[in-house]
Amino acid sequence: MSEERAEALLLTLLSLGVDYRYGGGSPQTGFDCSGLVAHVFREAYGIELPHNARAQSEFGVRVSLSELRAGDLVFYNTQRSPFSHVGIYLGDGRFVHAPKTGAQVRVESISARYWMRRFDGARRIRATQL
Repeated sequence: MSEERAEALLLTLLSLGVDYRYGGGSPQTGFDCSGLVAHVFREAYGIELPHNARAQSEFGVRVSLSELRAGDLVFYNTQRSPFSHVGIYLGDGRFVHAPKTGAQVRVESISARYWMRRFDGARRIRATQL
């Protein structure tokens, strides 16, 4: 298994099926989008990120859609505000995120029309860049 595939599997297993909860930041209490990202990066990589999608969008280096690798953050405008939603790219055109109240953390296609229309950008975060 490639390192990229192993990372994607780890990211998925850490969070799938956990309930969405506004302000949530743990599997026990639930996650919002930025809480999920902060939790995964802390547990999987030992990297501390803020619990805020907009603030997370300022970390790392910008990457294009064609450059995405597993572990990159993908940002969306879902509340008529830039960088209001964040997920983690898994590879193969999929990302994991905590979508909304009443839903659970799940995997989506990055190429779905809903997400493509709202895409704000992507960032690659590595410990050496912090």
